[in-house]
Amino acid sequence: MTNVLLGPASLDRYVAQGVVLPGGGALNMAYHWSRFGLPFHFLTRIGDDDPRVFTTFLRRWHIAHSPSIVGAGASASIDIVIDDDRQPRMDHFVEGVWTGFRLTDDEVALVASARRMHVVMVDATIAEIARLGAASFLDDVDVSADFLSFRHVDLQQFEATLAHVQIAFVGWPGEIDDPVMVAVREVVRRTGRRAVITLGSRGVLVIDDNSDDNSDDNGNGERFVPVEAVAVTGTTVGCGDAFIAAFLAHWWAGGSMDSAVEAGKRAGATATTWLRPLPDEAYEV
Repeated sequence: MTNVLLGPASLDRYVAQGVVLPGGGALNMAYHWSRFGLPFHFLTRIGDDDPRVFTTFLRRWHIAHSPSIVGAGASASIDIVIDDDRQPRMDHFVEGVWTGFRLTDDEVALVASARRMHVVMVDATIAEIARLGAASFLDDVDVSADFLSFRHVDLQQFEATLAHVQIAFVGWPGEIDDPVMVAVREVVRRTGRRAVITLGSRGVLVIDDNSDDNSDDNGNGERFVPVEAVAVTGTTVGCGDAFIAAFLAHWWAGGSMDSAVEAGKRAGATATTWLRPLPDEAYEV
């Protein structure tokens, strides 16, 4: 298998509507890649309490996965409330089968044989990347990682994880000159990795010492790519997943860093028109 996607799937419980839908950043990525026609294998865990919520979704969108996707216990879940401003509040996360998550031997072999792997970095997958990297299973795999809003790692973990990651994504809600982001940028430059830090409608910061894409490089491998703000008619939840899915699909097809960012920007803007992380038709049975 050329491409592998690793990360959590969870039950999105829309409290006011009494609706439960398949969710999680990795599952959202899987949907986008299926629509792009990108071949990949999805590695995740769901509970055996009611796996059909997920398996129906995966089957409909032709998302390849292993039988070991189903584990004993409850699926991860989170409660979601949509406020009057149409923005989501998420609370009461239950880890479920992701407690103590570990890839099976067959899944490890699949990862080791992959050309590329993208990982959504939560506590369990960070630990697995450290384990696989230490055992040299990732030596021939081009790994990208979504560090979300940097809430699952500290700087020491981030630098250690970059030993096994070629390109890091961070969705940062604060200012780019926040001390945490200043330190993140320094780590990325020192380790010689690539990073894409998304700042919502404010723009995208690219760190890439190896690129000749842009003439406005300021000498330290960083360049800022502006974003044209759009009116949010849905919500902003899911924009980051859409951005990364489109970026990687374009990048892996041989596109440049800047053209991949532009592809990601377009996908992220489209996601602002959806009331949930994915368009309504994604969930229809």
